[in-house]
Amino acid sequence: MKIEKTVFISYRRTNAGWALAIFQALDAYGYDVFFDYLSIGSGDFEQAILGNIASRAHFIVILTPSALERVNQPGDWLRREIEYAIDQRRNIIPLMLEGFDFNSHGIKKYLTESDKLAVLQRYQALSVPTDYFLEAMERLRGDRFLNKPLDSVIHPATPEADQAATVSQHEANAAPPVTEQDLSAEEWFERGFNADDLDTKIRYYNEALRLNAQYAYAYHNRGIARKQQGDVDGAIADYDEALRLNPRYVYAYANRGNARADKGDLDGAIADYDEALRLNPESLLASVGRKIALQLKAERDRNR
Repeated sequence: MKIEKTVFISYRRTNAGWALAIFQALDAYGYDVFFDYLSIGSGDFEQAILGNIASRAHFIVILTPSALERVNQPGDWLRREIEYAIDQRRNIIPLMLEGFDFNSHGIKKYLTESDKLAVLQRYQALSVPTDYFLEAMERLRGDRFLNKPLDSVIHPATPEADQAATVSQHEANAAPPVTEQDLSAEEWFERGFNADDLDTKIRYYNEALRLNAQYAYAYHNRGIARKQQGDVDGAIADYDEALRLNPRYVYAYANRGNARADKGDLDGAIADYDEALRLNPESLLASVGRKIALQLKAERDRNR
């Protein structure tokens, strides 16, 4: 049976460095790899993503402690990608990164037996430590993972999916090689996500930002921790930086809206919620925050 060398990489944006590093490690060995590197336009997104899953033999999903955080939210695309790959009977390969453990409480709550995602635990998974990344990629390319035939039908790619793959691969190939420092930054981010103590969270996010000062997600999560500590000004400063680096970061707008509302800046909060909802009309965090802010603003105006 023919060995297919076509791969789809599913990942959270927080783990973009890992996704790019895995793309580069496979592309160098002749694999035809798709992953949404710089984000496909919203109008073509569904056709491009689902079309590329259906037309590729192997489906790699990058799993970290933060990866499953939003899988129960409406319209979550990581969940949709995994479920579609299961339905299409792709060769699914979970890659387990820093701190990910199927048996930990923080992960198991997303993988109840009644939930389709619980099937992930049954697939042959591969641990990918930073210090042994090249060795892990060699194993990934071996007989147990990618170098194996696929029994199910691989569907021809649609023109839209083909075009999206060509653009994404061109963008990814133009990116500089991922460094160990980049991957270490993402490991520190995951440690911060996993930590229970707020001071520890902030210390870990600080280390992630020391290694990668362009890491918008670390600024955002440090902002959440700072707000929980009562440092609302520090939180807003972190959200500002996250949005400077990623102007389409829905959660940063919504959380900055929450922080502004805490300071009494209801107009600023509503503006942030509006922008979050413009980018993602299904954002529950923004819609709830906006409703509360509008109620508070109406009450304040009545009492003037």
